[in-house]
Amino acid sequence: MIAFQQKILNLIKCFRRQWHLFSNSERTTVCGADCMMMALQLSMAEVNKQHRGDFTVSLSDVLENWKYLLHDKLGLSYENMKEPENYADVKQAYHAFLVRSSMLDLVDIYQKSSGLELISEDESIAPVQLLEFISGIMNEQQTNDFVLSAPGTPVKQQGQENVKVRILAKKCVCSYLSLLVNSKDDLALAQILNVPDRGLGREAFTKLKHASQARKMSIFLMATSFIRTVELGGRGCASSLFDPLKIHIKGFSDLVNFIDKLQEIVGEILNPRVAGGRILSTVKMHLIKGRSNGDPFCQAVEEVVEYLDLKIKNISDSQHEVSTASTTGVSPAR
Repeated sequence: MIAFQQKILNLIKCFRRQWHLFSNSERTTVCGADCMMMALQLSMAEVNKQHRGDFTVSLSDVLENWKYLLHDKLGLSYENMKEPENYADVKQAYHAFLVRSSMLDLVDIYQKSSGLELISEDESIAPVQLLEFISGIMNEQQTNDFVLSAPGTPVKQQGQENVKVRILAKKCVCSYLSLLVNSKDDLALAQILNVPDRGLGREAFTKLKHASQARKMSIFLMATSFIRTVELGGRGCASSLFDPLKIHIKGFSDLVNFIDKLQEIVGEILNPRVAGGRILSTVKMHLIKGRSNGDPFCQAVEEVVEYLDLKIKNISDSQHEVSTASTTGVSPAR
């Protein structure tokens, strides 16, 4: 299993090295298994809104579409599976979502790599293996969710809660990094919109999403446009399109200005090793601000940041040419 996971990692590394063969934008990011399912769920909600008038999506419908979508994209037989209702619309909405978010999912990267013969025979992956890998991640997450909600002894419950907190901390830190690289990544934005607490709940996200769809831009760029309009002309200058967002000015402003702060670090510090460390430190302080030192979330953030900082150091040490390239006109995303 570990050897196969290494093949998946090598596949992603291939994409990062040869990004220009996969996408027109070097800021394209990878949509992993968990994000694939989230993107599918959001796509199904959009389709249900069109057909039924509401965004409600049942878990059973998501799992049915998920299984069918994976078999369809991988070209595997699904003769014994019934095509889900409105599947063609869901599939179209799913791929449109990835395009808007400047993302490629694991199956797209796998198929593109195979078509271009970028992977050696020793590193090759069979479609059914990729299906098992992606489905395995999904099943593991479902099991974790079940365990976390099941009754148990206080010691077990505490351990399960710690796992849940670590997963949340990793998602938050990585989502800030993803949004910094790819401002169109709506999934990353959804993860950190209200982390730390900015008073931006589901209602604020829904309003922002509707406004972004009306303007045909990403959710984060919509928030940025709104805040820039307010900053330049004051609260009263925003058009009627912005009216639903006005009560959330403070929360959106906090988010946009913080991402601006991270972007300034990228622009000011050319050494990727130093810039990466500074960004991680800034994100860490932002996430744990106002929390006590003994807070499990604070401890989890500390561990995640330490781990990612070490990864950046190892990459920097093993690829000395990166430091040279960063001074020759290569963009911060590279």
